[in-house]
Amino acid sequence: MNLLVRRQAITVFGVLALAYFLSALIRAITATLAPTLVQELSLNAADLGLLAGAYFLGFSLTQLPLGSWLDRMGPKRVESIFLLAALAGCVAFSLATSFAGLMLARVLCGVGLSACLMAPLTGYRRWYAPATLMRANAWMLMLGALGTVASTLPVQWLLPLTGWRPIFLMLATAVAVSVLLIVWQLPAWTQPDAAPSETKEPAGAAPGYAEIWRHPYFRSLVPLGFFGYGGLVAIQTLWAAPWMVRVAGFSPAQATSGLFWISIAMLLAYWLWGLANPWLSRNGVDANRLLQRGVPLSFIPLWGMSFSGATWPAAAPWALGLFCVLATVCTAAQPAVGMAFRSALAGRALSAYNLVVFCGVFAIQWGTGLVVDALRARGCSEIAAYQGAFGLYALCYLLSYLYFLLAKKP
Repeated sequence: MNLLVRRQAITVFGVLALAYFLSALIRAITATLAPTLVQELSLNAADLGLLAGAYFLGFSLTQLPLGSWLDRMGPKRVESIFLLAALAGCVAFSLATSFAGLMLARVLCGVGLSACLMAPLTGYRRWYAPATLMRANAWMLMLGALGTVASTLPVQWLLPLTGWRPIFLMLATAVAVSVLLIVWQLPAWTQPDAAPSETKEPAGAAPGYAEIWRHPYFRSLVPLGFFGYGGLVAIQTLWAAPWMVRVAGFSPAQATSGLFWISIAMLLAYWLWGLANPWLSRNGVDANRLLQRGVPLSFIPLWGMSFSGATWPAAAPWALGLFCVLATVCTAAQPAVGMAFRSALAGRALSAYNLVVFCGVFAIQWGTGLVVDALRARGCSEIAAYQGAFGLYALCYLLSYLYFLLAKKP
C-alpha cells in the first residue's frame, strides 16, 4: 500500500473530515427544522418521515456505482464531483416553495453527499496502516457527530435571525470551500503496492459486486447494518425530536437542546472509540466481539422508551442519548467489512454495506411515520402510537442481532 507520511496523513484526514462534518450537518438538520417545516407546510408524520428519508433515498441510489468509481478513480475525483451535486441541492432547498421541491432537493443533497464517508474509508484502506484504520473510522464518525451537534442549537439560534432558507445558502458556500480543499490537498489515486492477487480480480471471479454479496461475513452483518446502524441514524437525525415533543411534552426549543446534548454524547463516544480501538485490537477484541457484547446493551433504553417512555418525560433525552451512545458499537462493523476484502474491492465492499445502512435509515424513518399515522387512524393516542412504532423497531433490531449471532461466518 502507498502509505502517507504523518503530516500528509493528518492533512488528508482534516480535509476529508470537513466534508463529512458538512454532510452530517446537512443530513441531521431536518430534525431541528422539523417543527418549523411542519408548521409552514402542514406536514403529517408520514410526510415528515418521507422528507427526511428523501436524503437517504438519494444517498442509497448512488452507493453501488460509487464503490466501483472509488476503486477505479479514487476519492479526489469522485468526492469533488459528487459534492457539486450537494451544493446544487442546498441551493435548491433554499429556493423551494413546495413539499415536492423540498423533497427533490433533499434527494439531490443525498446524492451529492453520498461519498463523504465512503471516499475517506476507501482512501484510508490504501493510505493508512491497518492499525490506524479503526481509529480513523471512529474519529471520522466523531467529526460527523460534531456536524450533528452543529445542526441543533447553532441552527436553532440562527433560525430567528435568518430563517431556514439563508442557512442552506451558507451551507452551499461551505460545501464549495470543501470541494476546493479536496482538489488541492488530496493525493492522486494510484494502485496499491501489493501482490498481483491483491490488486487484480482472480481468475474466474464474478465482476462487480457478486463476490461481496456472496461473502458469508458480509451477509451476516446485513440485517444488523439495516436495523442497528440504520436505526441509530434514523432516530438521531429525525425521530428523537418528535419523540421529545409528542411523547415527553417538550417545546421545540427544549427538544433541540436535548438533541444537542445527545449529539455531544455521541461525539464523546466516537472519540473514546478512537482511543480504545488500538488497545482493544492489541488485546484480541475484534469487531465481532464488540458487536456480540455491545449490541444487547442498546436494547435496554430502547425497550424502556417503548413501554414506559411517557411515564418520566424528563428522562426522554437521557433514554434517547443512552440508546444512541450504546448503539454506536454497530459502527465497528463498517471498517471490519472493508478489511474483510482485498484492497482492490474495498470501495465496493464499503459502499455495498453503506447501501444496506442507508436503505435501513430511509425505511425506518419513513416506516416509523407510517406506523404512527396508522396507529393514530385506529384510535390510538399519539403517545401510544409513537411507543408502538418504537416497539416494532426494537423487535426488528433484536431479530437482526439474533441473525448475526446465528449466521455462519468464516
